[in-house]
Amino acid sequence: MPKVVSNLWFAEEAREAVEFYVSVIPDSRIGRTTILQAETPSGPPGSVELIEFTLANQAFLAMKAGPLDSFNHSFSIAILVENQAEIDRIWEAFLANGGTPEACGWLKDRWGLSWQIVPRMLSEMIADSNRERARRVTEVMLGMVKIDVAALEKAFNG
Repeated sequence: MPKVVSNLWFAEEAREAVEFYVSVIPDSRIGRTTILQAETPSGPPGSVELIEFTLANQAFLAMKAGPLDSFNHSFSIAILVENQAEIDRIWEAFLANGGTPEACGWLKDRWGLSWQIVPRMLSEMIADSNRERARRVTEVMLGMVKIDVAALEKAFNG
């Protein structure tokens, strides 16, 4: 059966990034680390490091292989949580580690990777069959930086 693994290319500090991610996100761990022993376009033998890890049981591979392309908003990792306390805990951990808040529950970590820290209920609210409720929630969410669950619920309930 095929397995899908998201691959993250870091210019440097892949190990530091992975250690931070698994320390903040529950059900996460670091797996195998491989140092490439061959000459690569990124450098001499020993200069490229591959780190297998999981975040909330989702497979990832981090590669430290020197500069190539920077992370951008076209790829982000969404962390779907159950409540405001989890949003607050994860959000604050990323900011304390050099992250930058953006809009609508998005932030960039200190390595430039985009994250969305959002409650699971948000996708249900914006897809609600009552389009007026869905509109209200969407408009309120668009005005937020960090997501406020109580404000979303208030908008949803009118």
